[in-house]
Amino acid sequence: MIQRTDYSAGSTIVYVVDDDDSIRAALAMLFRSVGQRVELFASTQEFLDFERPDVPSCLILDVRLKGQSGLALQEQIIAADVELPIIFITAHGDIAMSVKAMKNGAFDFLAKPFRDQDMLDAIQSALLRNEAMRKSHSRTADILRRYQTLTPREQEVMKYVVCGLLNKQIAAEMGLSEITVKIHRGQAMRKMEARSLPELVLSANALGLHPREE
Repeated sequence: MIQRTDYSAGSTIVYVVDDDDSIRAALAMLFRSVGQRVELFASTQEFLDFERPDVPSCLILDVRLKGQSGLALQEQIIAADVELPIIFITAHGDIAMSVKAMKNGAFDFLAKPFRDQDMLDAIQSALLRNEAMRKSHSRTADILRRYQTLTPREQEVMKYVVCGLLNKQIAAEMGLSEITVKIHRGQAMRKMEARSLPELVLSANALGLHPREE
């Protein structure tokens, strides 16, 4: 396995997979000139064997490689449910390749030779997207963690609350007293760390919660 570099919190990484030594060297020089960390790979297998740190990142990927193609690696990344923005580069690109790559979710597609500034702009946008995605997933995971601390009855009350039902309506739906619903509602608000009904609704939306259908 390729040796892992230690990265501090807040760092970002650009991965480059290209079997052309000169292209890898040029991209490494370009990215490092602006203070960007970069990891270089001559094949898709080298990239797959690398233990990637859990930091915002993106992948510069040549379409045509010796052995496995860049498009095949993209399909593996998708199948593994890895959210990694991919910027394809190629000297032999055609419309069919670019269409397939973009349909599969490629972030960008640059033809060689490309302008340095175009590449720098592309990786900046890709890294920002990956960072935003990571933050969104982290928030959702935190909301789910809070939701799982609710009792089943508190969860059920919460689902009715976020749909706008009043305590007396929820009580009728669940066959409980209004005071009991009020207690469960208060507990759900506290455990979900929601200071208002709109905050509770936002949390429920993030989890895709809907009222139980009778």
